[in-house]
Amino acid sequence: MDADLRLLRYFVAVAEELNFTRAAERLYISQPALSKQIRQLERELGIELLRRNSRDVKLTAAGAALLPLAQQLLQDWQFTLLAVREVAASQMQTLRVGFISSIGSELTKSILTRFQALRQGWKVTIRFFELSDPTAGLLSGNTDVALLRLPVPKQEKLSTEILLVEPRWVALSCDHPLAQREVLQMADLINEPFITVPAETGIWRDHWLATDERGGHPIIIGAEVNNTNEAMEAVINGQGVALVSESTTKAYTLSGQTFRPVKDVSPSVLAVAWRRDSLNSVVQDFVQACVEVSRPSS
Repeated sequence: MDADLRLLRYFVAVAEELNFTRAAERLYISQPALSKQIRQLERELGIELLRRNSRDVKLTAAGAALLPLAQQLLQDWQFTLLAVREVAASQMQTLRVGFISSIGSELTKSILTRFQALRQGWKVTIRFFELSDPTAGLLSGNTDVALLRLPVPKQEKLSTEILLVEPRWVALSCDHPLAQREVLQMADLINEPFITVPAETGIWRDHWLATDERGGHPIIIGAEVNNTNEAMEAVINGQGVALVSESTTKAYTLSGQTFRPVKDVSPSVLAVAWRRDSLNSVVQDFVQACVEVSRPSS
């Protein structure tokens, strides 16, 4: 029989975590559904892969033998899928560009104009991604190149070119007591609940919670959000405060919110990024366009 790649992916998650709860969170499915899928794989293979009880999960000898083979198979398939998608996009002369949020209409327009001068006849498709995917589709193969805020998870798999380094500010509701001050420090925000991105974003979430600047002080989470609009609404509703890039303060001017600079947190870094294993030569023209627009005097 042919094993379903989806079932193999589920098995790999459980085998790596040795915990059904953590694996289910990683896969964005419920724990009962994950258990059902693992049992289905074992039935199809006719082999027991995992032994589980109320305390722990262990690999059988067969499961331990399958794990590295399944990991390699999934990696090979991902590489194949990326290559096929790049070839298809190239054939249609289309470059797929990912964004997490707007970087400013003028900058975006200038980059696209410059790129199309470099690659006449090529089209650009732009896709905006939720905050739960800080690589804007790069790691999943849904985009060829992206404008990101560093750092991002699995950044070692990406090549990056920094375009802009800017201060971070904090978004507050207009009636927040700290809104009466012109400039804030991280010490002013330590005991505030923070609006944040999903936990699975790891290092990216840590950056926007200013974990390194807290001196070990515990973090209070006011709400988790999937996009910047949700974050701004949560701020206005008094659920917490949120660190944002300086350019965000210009893009979002909603009633009920205000922004203040935070002078002792690290800056926000905007970069153009692409996969290190990318086969798409057109990506380099887009990178060139980004650099020329963001650093015109260089």
